[in-house]
Amino acid sequence: MENTASIPGSRQLNLKKSFNRGLRSLLTACSDEEFRKAFPICTAAEQDGLHRLFIQVISSLHEDIEEEFESIFVETQAGPVLDHIEELVEEHNLDPLLTKKSNLEETAQNLSDMKKNEVNHLTGLLEKAEEQKRKLKARLELLKKEKQDFSGVEKFVQELRTRI
Repeated sequence: MENTASIPGSRQLNLKKSFNRGLRSLLTACSDEEFRKAFPICTAAEQDGLHRLFIQVISSLHEDIEEEFESIFVETQAGPVLDHIEELVEEHNLDPLLTKKSNLEETAQNLSDMKKNEVNHLTGLLEKAEEQKRKLKARLELLKKEKQDFSGVEKFVQELRTRI
């Protein structure tokens, strides 16, 4: 934000121009015909006098609002800020590597996120496999125990057969 006395940039000029257009349209929204309709009791001469007074008030109000806008504009240093923004945008547009750098950073971040997601997915699969392995071991132990229980019954049946 360099010299405040420099030539205003296009963003600064556009803001002021837009403000003035908006203000003008707001303050001139009432036509002469509409104004006269608002005072149907008055004579044409009285309506003319009231309309001239109305125009003076609107003109004065317009000037006061413009002055206040300009005062706030200067006080907040909006002009230099807008000029600085304009410079940054121009630099950004002139630096083709800047967009490539940001694309590279974005791509690296996306790749990193994808790898993290893949690791999380594989970790989940590993946990499921370990859980299945644990269940199978428990089932195998149960079957071994039942086999041992049946071996005792089998011996008993063999003894009964030999006795008969």
